[in-house]
Amino acid sequence: MLLTDEVSLTYLEADRVVKAVDQVSVEVRHGEFVGIMGPSGSGKSSLLYLMSGLKLPTGGEVRYQNRVIHLLSERERMLLRRREFGFVFQQPYLLPYLTALENVLVAVPGDRDAYQRAVQLFEQLGLLHLVNRYPHKLSGGERQRVCVVRAMVHQPRIIFADEPTASLDHINGHAVIRLLASYREQGAVVVVTHDPEMLADADRVYSLRDGRLVLPSRV
Repeated sequence: MLLTDEVSLTYLEADRVVKAVDQVSVEVRHGEFVGIMGPSGSGKSSLLYLMSGLKLPTGGEVRYQNRVIHLLSERERMLLRRREFGFVFQQPYLLPYLTALENVLVAVPGDRDAYQRAVQLFEQLGLLHLVNRYPHKLSGGERQRVCVVRAMVHQPRIIFADEPTASLDHINGHAVIRLLASYREQGAVVVVTHDPEMLADADRVYSLRDGRLVLPSRV
């Protein structure tokens, strides 16, 4: 479904070359929950951005459904992310002038079934009573869970989640991971985290350190 082939990302910082990702090969198959784990600065978020087309590699390639992502035009990559990928970022990017429910539904214009799916997801995450609240009336953890609903509501083929439980307590963190893990019945899930406990149910886990894979990873 998605494959990186010795993908790299390097950039200049002052007068030195930084290898954020260094010749990493990983695979994501349909129906899998894949974890990418490592300490802060290990390159795990950069790898996720490469896998999803948010960043372009400086070496190697990323293939999705037999298409090399960095060879697509900028518009084609944008449409690919919009239609087939869902994202949960470390920061909950919500529009302040829309309610929680509106923030979710704005991503799926014209989808008549999206409202019911959104309500079901809100209920699963214990947020049903907050659907009409604006972001400034929500806690950091509540805003992050709204972003999880937004990532799932359009039924993408792959969900990419970057530290989705970082701002959540233990109970809500596990609730989010359980919901994300259940999504492999419809597609695939890639979760970046520094917490191995959140990947206990993953089908495979890749570990990174200093931009490189640490072997053996759990496969």
